[in-house]
Amino acid sequence: MKKSCECKDCGNECCSRGKNRNVEGCGGLYGLGFVGAVFFFIGHATSFWMGVLGFFQALVWPAFLVYELFKFLIK
Repeated sequence: MKKSCECKDCGNECCSRGKNRNVEGCGGLYGLGFVGAVFFFIGHATSFWMGVLGFFQALVWPAFLVYELFKFLIK
């Protein structure tokens, strides 16, 4: 019989159970958003370097979204 412990970082199965529940779906959502953002930004690029910039913008699109949302909510 395993001894129960008070710490949360001991690595026992009883302490790690349920630690990352409901997190798996966020990666898929971000991945779909990334693919959509790549198509959007590269599709609207007028030159090669604007396409490269569009790829990097697609990596950080959630930051743009949150910034614009906060800007909208402050008005």
